[in-house]
Amino acid sequence: MWPRHTGDFSLFRIYADKDGKPAAYAKDNVPLHVKKHLKISIAGVQEGDFTFAMGFPGRNWRYMISDEVEERMQTTNFMRHHVREVRQDVLMEQMLKDPAVRIHYASKYASSANYWKNAIGMNEGLTRLKVLDTKRTQQEDLLAYGREKGNDAYQKAFDDIRAIVAHRRNALYHQQAINEALISALDFMRIPSTTELVAALQAKDKEKIKLATQNLKVEGDKYFASVPFPEVELLVAKEMLKTYAKYIPEEQRINIFKIIDSRFKGSIDAFAEACFKSSIFGNPQNFEKFIQKPSLYKIKYDWMVLFKYSITDGILQTTIAMKDANANYDAAHKVWVKGMMDLKREKGTPIYPDANSTLRLTYGQVLPYEPADGVKYDYYTTLKGVMEKEDPANWEFVVPDKLKQLYKAKDYGKYGKDGEMPVCFIVNTDNTGGNSGSPVFNGKGQLVGTAFDRNYEGLTGDIAFRPSSQRAACVDIRYILFLIDKYAGASHIIDELSLVN
Repeated sequence: MWPRHTGDFSLFRIYADKDGKPAAYAKDNVPLHVKKHLKISIAGVQEGDFTFAMGFPGRNWRYMISDEVEERMQTTNFMRHHVREVRQDVLMEQMLKDPAVRIHYASKYASSANYWKNAIGMNEGLTRLKVLDTKRTQQEDLLAYGREKGNDAYQKAFDDIRAIVAHRRNALYHQQAINEALISALDFMRIPSTTELVAALQAKDKEKIKLATQNLKVEGDKYFASVPFPEVELLVAKEMLKTYAKYIPEEQRINIFKIIDSRFKGSIDAFAEACFKSSIFGNPQNFEKFIQKPSLYKIKYDWMVLFKYSITDGILQTTIAMKDANANYDAAHKVWVKGMMDLKREKGTPIYPDANSTLRLTYGQVLPYEPADGVKYDYYTTLKGVMEKEDPANWEFVVPDKLKQLYKAKDYGKYGKDGEMPVCFIVNTDNTGGNSGSPVFNGKGQLVGTAFDRNYEGLTGDIAFRPSSQRAACVDIRYILFLIDKYAGASHIIDELSLVN
């Protein structure tokens, strides 16, 4: 998102043994000393400056055909948008009521919201930039190129990929619904496995039953510690089951819905309440009673256990269907990518493979951009914006008193410029998921910031890179140094760094 004033960064000190070798934790470990280290520029960046970044981008899909882009928009992104939105609304309502709930779910909420925004922004961007039209033009160019060369391999690969996408459509849609609504969303589905205890009870082996019960007790206690607010989990479960049922036809739903229909008269609320009231894992009291007297019957007919098995079976069935549909995908995709690269090579355009979590270098410039008619975003933000966004009632926008004092006094030390304290800047480098934390360098190879996000309009970058609209949001290294030195008072860390103007 941009404009941005978050200034995300983390600071770590690496420890090693006394010889500088990797080692497990020990009291006599020492800070790692290296032969070379980066110089840090406090001169800042200006519009038009050259920058480059190095990092480990996770995955992108620049060689998708148009059918695959449509699939991404209508399945993965659709489910992430509409399912996560429901869960997040439930969580936020409860988080605003209770600070303890807010603290527990803050990280989970933020993680969910991250890809929720990504899905929405990507679909909007793909539509706005008419990426489907671009893909269709590229496809026709390659197919024409193949015909011109008397090579029908590209046409066959294209036809194969289209057939695969059509074949897997229903399975992928269902798989995404299960993942988003039932696996990722429901923390209580992480109940411990009862497999060991079931085997011991079936064997009627007292020693094995004792050991399995002890093991389950340990795992169960860990589980209950991880879900301290069952009332919130219950609310989420009700809404997620309803949302899953909304998008998946009755005949395709996981088996637990047959039980909901037959035993609970189709009431999702009644089933969810029964899970938390009657299940072994519904509450610590039920669990303790079961541990004192484990029973094969109780496990076999436990609502939460049956629910978990049903989800597992559902995801297994969709995975098998996906594996069957994708049997020839890699071979066809390989031919298609080779064709695209051959065509690019002949046209003299840049050639590069998709990101795959390996080290990549990307370069560009510090540039503003215009997301819409009459709207222009500058290339940097300052501490003034942090103060303008302050909202004591919203935990995301609380500003510490000390930071406000430093701002009022304009006490920025050597890190400010022209009476302002730079916070973030943007560059048109090719960043994607996984680049967070990537060092950003100027033309002299000096550290000027760290990448931590992308602009909303650039979320299409996983599929189609557009330097005109895509920007990487970077925290200015001067802001990091300011927070370390002036805000945290850790000047001893600054003393260890090589700062240059």
